[in-house]
Amino acid sequence: MDEELKNHVLKSGTSILGIVCKDGVIMAADRRSTAGNLVYSKNVQKAVQINDYIVTSGTGMASDIEMVKKLAAAELKLKELKSKERPTVKEAANLIGMLAYRGIRQPTMIPFIAGTLVAGYNEEGIAELYSVEPAGSVSKVEDFDANFSSGMPFILGLLERNYKKDLSVKEGVELAIEALKASTQRDIGSGNGIDVFTITKDGIKHIVKQRIEPDYKEDKKNS
Repeated sequence: MDEELKNHVLKSGTSILGIVCKDGVIMAADRRSTAGNLVYSKNVQKAVQINDYIVTSGTGMASDIEMVKKLAAAELKLKELKSKERPTVKEAANLIGMLAYRGIRQPTMIPFIAGTLVAGYNEEGIAELYSVEPAGSVSKVEDFDANFSSGMPFILGLLERNYKKDLSVKEGVELAIEALKASTQRDIGSGNGIDVFTITKDGIKHIVKQRIEPDYKEDKKNS
């Protein structure tokens, strides 16, 4: 596990999280993009709605995350057109898992390195959350998850203490904001802003869009 943390968590440079509530799912992420020890961008939206009923967020190689979102959206649309039925959230997660599995097992100079959270609501209105780890395995999340993001230790530490099973969506949004703010205070790969989505039977809403602006204040202790 120590080697897994070194290879994935410590190099992913991001904070993503999903929270399961009694009446929906919360998906959230920070906005900082890093390249090694440099901040590459301060305004990257990592939690993204890819179609009418699915939101994803990714951690790892930016190019892999972007490709997964594009391929998943296209493949889900093709599947819907062929079958005349909308794919389920579980099918969407398994599709992304398959893309990840293939990406690391095909001969290539650069292997696929990305973990993904997948949230959405099925046609009957039930919202679900799935976690797809970098090697492609898929698991349904019953409470909360931060995948292999570098902010994971801080996020899970806070959620372990504050999450409760009957959490409402409103409470889940507040908890997600607190978890991301805690992570951005301690994880050097996370920061610059947050995005929070709610996924319920009523649809998907981008409910929080916040950007952190630098604000220098006089240090009264040393003045």
